[in-house]
Amino acid sequence: MKIIVAIAFILILASLGSALVFLMRDKGKSNRTVQALAFRVGFSIALFVLILVAYSLGWIQPTGLR
Repeated sequence: MKIIVAIAFILILASLGSALVFLMRDKGKSNRTVQALAFRVGFSIALFVLILVAYSLGWIQPTGLR
């Protein structure tokens, strides 16, 4: 589960980075920046849903504050 979450974070950061590159390169004249940011939002929502499902199925347990 840790590997899946780490991969999801890497995808989110890569999408954010590509949006920055597209913004600087295209100067706002194409929709590639919007598409990259939409993918980032999609990856974030998918990660959130995955964490909720994993918790409800018992794959992950809360540890609390230590």
